[in-house]
Amino acid sequence: MAAAATSASLSLSAPSRRASISSRFHQVPFITRHFPLLQNPRSLISAAASASMSVQAPHKISQNSLLDRKESSFLHFVKYHGLGNDFILVDNRDSLEPRVTPEQAVKLCDRNFGVGADGVIFAMPGINGTDFSMRIFNSDGSEPEMCGNGVRCFARFIAELENLRGIHSFTVHTGAGLIVPEIQDDGKVRVDMGKPILTSSDVPTKLSPNKNGTVVGVELVVDGIPWNVTCVSMGNPHCITFETKETKALQVDDLNLAEIGPKFEHHVMFPARTNTEFVQIFSRSHLKMRVWERGAGATLACGTGACAVVVAAVLEGRSERKCTVELPGGPLEIEWREADNHVYMTGPAEVVFYGSVPL
Repeated sequence: MAAAATSASLSLSAPSRRASISSRFHQVPFITRHFPLLQNPRSLISAAASASMSVQAPHKISQNSLLDRKESSFLHFVKYHGLGNDFILVDNRDSLEPRVTPEQAVKLCDRNFGVGADGVIFAMPGINGTDFSMRIFNSDGSEPEMCGNGVRCFARFIAELENLRGIHSFTVHTGAGLIVPEIQDDGKVRVDMGKPILTSSDVPTKLSPNKNGTVVGVELVVDGIPWNVTCVSMGNPHCITFETKETKALQVDDLNLAEIGPKFEHHVMFPARTNTEFVQIFSRSHLKMRVWERGAGATLACGTGACAVVVAAVLEGRSERKCTVELPGGPLEIEWREADNHVYMTGPAEVVFYGSVPL
């Protein structure tokens, strides 16, 4: 079933916020989707055949619509994407315990028997003085430290929940530390991703450092092929390569990512596994990458990966500090500022649809 796009906004928050946001539904049709996905696959096939999607005229929308119901047996969500990297966003601001388990997240993310996504993101109460906390379960049930495209979607989700308008920034606690997203006038989100982590043991990687404790342009043999790689952490591990020893340059669209990606991810030199970015250079300010994400596989975009790519390109002397990074889902603007050593990422985050699933 194809996703239905809409520009409507939704509050899944307390009733006191509901009135200010629900009135905006009168501008567009309201789409309700039912996903009986947390059952076994056989029952899902028959259920899918009878599942319905109803579109109501704007003037007929009830204040007691499905997404306003608070039964504990339903999970209400909003699906977002950042350049095609898609996520199920859950309002979890009343608890630091995720509303679904990793096993349920796997079913939610299934593109045939579930909603379909690269991960499930939970908006949680802030800790350690932050405004909010963010946790994410990947499509395989693993929990990464954070996600760059995900944090942009998180920021737009929070803006809807809190009924924020105009330019706003807030602090977010993640497994990778403090992240500060800022919603721009044009709807894009700029995120202060913090300082890159370069010390090899902190990335982590077992590759021998070659430059002041860092791994820059070091040989890594994968399935018998020697690659030149640089290792960077943006709170999660990344292995970036611009070339093999033999080809000296990559044509990233020619790569069989499904074959080579898992061999990088599970390589013995990466004790926590790794995200892997394969990069093609068009100019010193224009890079193109494809990514194999740890726990999610080939995705259309990876925000932390794009940040790591620019850091690696600067370390290898291949680019300027401010670049456009072209991903399969579209471009991100990345800047590694020399003044504060922070990496800044700017890009879009879009609503796909709103829905509910029985738990």
